[in-house]
Amino acid sequence: MGGPVNILLVDDQPAKLLSYEVILSELGETLIKASSAREALTQLLKRDVAVVLIDVQMPDLDGFELAAMIREHPRFQQTALIFVSAIHLSELDSVRGYAAGAVDYVPVPVVPEVLRAKVRVFIDLHRKTRELEQLNAELERRVAERTAALEASRRDLQILNEELEVRIEERTREREQAMAQLFEAQKIDTIGQLTGGVAHDFNNLLMAVMGSLQMLKKRLTDDPRSQRLLDNALQGAERGAALTQRLLAFARRQELRPETVDLGELMAGMRDLLHRGLGPAVNLSQDLAPDLPRVMVDCNQLELALLNLALNARDAMPDGGILTISACPATMEGDGVPGLHPGDYVRVTVSDTGEGMDEATLARATEPFFTRKGVGKGTGLGLSMVHGLAAQSGGGLRLHSRPGEGTQVELWLPQSRDLPQPRQPVREVRAASPGRRMKILLVDDDSLVSIGTAAMLEDLGHEVTEAGSAMQALSIMESDPHFDLVITDQAMPGMTGLELATRLRKSFPGLPIVLASGYADLPAPQADLLELPRLTKPFLQTDVARLITEHCPEGADG
Repeated sequence: MGGPVNILLVDDQPAKLLSYEVILSELGETLIKASSAREALTQLLKRDVAVVLIDVQMPDLDGFELAAMIREHPRFQQTALIFVSAIHLSELDSVRGYAAGAVDYVPVPVVPEVLRAKVRVFIDLHRKTRELEQLNAELERRVAERTAALEASRRDLQILNEELEVRIEERTREREQAMAQLFEAQKIDTIGQLTGGVAHDFNNLLMAVMGSLQMLKKRLTDDPRSQRLLDNALQGAERGAALTQRLLAFARRQELRPETVDLGELMAGMRDLLHRGLGPAVNLSQDLAPDLPRVMVDCNQLELALLNLALNARDAMPDGGILTISACPATMEGDGVPGLHPGDYVRVTVSDTGEGMDEATLARATEPFFTRKGVGKGTGLGLSMVHGLAAQSGGGLRLHSRPGEGTQVELWLPQSRDLPQPRQPVREVRAASPGRRMKILLVDDDSLVSIGTAAMLEDLGHEVTEAGSAMQALSIMESDPHFDLVITDQAMPGMTGLELATRLRKSFPGLPIVLASGYADLPAPQADLLELPRLTKPFLQTDVARLITEHCPEGADG
């Protein structure tokens, strides 16, 4: 708040001056005494005075006249003047005093607390006024400096504007290219979201169809015609399930199981399959770099992706040709592959000597459902599925092609420092479990899926209670906690299956819980933390039986 301020005490009686000095000394300010109006004016001109305490009755000049003289000086227009009167003042005297410039009156006998309070108010006001004056002066100084800086900046901006005009054309062209790329990315993302949602819903429909067909096949008599029709329906549903997996791969919402993969071993295992798929007119050549780093990817999906690329290349070489699959370590430092972060990768290149593609076709090659093949000869999902797998695996895809010069597809996959894990043989699982009857809580908001799944479980010999929502499942568990297993859908309104599993784990720590989902929509850290087994829709009765065997051995084997 600054140092002490000056208070001027004006009175012709020394005793009163002394009493004022004693009363106001507690304020900690500087007290200046004057015994006459002339001496008071002299002190005012010498010092910066915050408050003047004036006796009304003085011999040479009374307080009113002194106040008027003080107010006439420009320096003292805002100085606080307080009158002290030993006699009763009439209303006219009060008006005269205020007209002379007084801000307050203190009657005699003086009450010390009142006098201190009145003076303290005007001291605070004086300090605030001085602070504002200092701030205004500082502001004016800064405004002047800022004005000078702005003038200098204006000159600099004028120079920059001249340079900017030279660059505008280049930047405009770059912006148009970036906007076109952004529009394309947004279009693909929108299609991906729509495709993923449709595939998820379609998986639920296929779940109901395949489950019901499987149960119906077990219950029909051994009529060969009926069995053939049912087998045909099941094959159609399974082809639909394979199509939804391709849709989910494009939408980057398929469930992947990344693992460390040795590409040399994988390609050696695929050689016979590729030869059969390519036919005698296409020569297969492999060129894998020595000491090729391992990659982190879903092995099964990578095999499917390479097979798709090989079959696309075969179709682009109707008169035969050469298909080359090569792989080498590669480092990405810039933005050569869209969406790929800098780092160490393995670049798998699939090259053909086929017809190639023009720029327009190349720009749309990874779009879903885009194909140059005839009706019924392709879904247009091959390259989009490979693109989705690469992106979901932390890699990328790049295409090179010219008409008449063939096509190169580069699949960039992240390197892995881990050793590959040996694959576990698939165990045969019986369709029905002869063990004890399990009590299972089935949670799914889709009644068609719930009915079909319940039928599978009941056919396996288990008792099933159905819940149409997570909240209903919690209510059932509160009233009857004696369940051996909970199978819950993941995507449900209100509360997801993962959220339900989290709450059940807190209340029933030992209860086995299985999550069923049409796509990989689980938050990975939470799912890994809970270590929940998964059922990928659409699943069959054998899948449910295998899961119960693996995770609920008492239910499978008694």
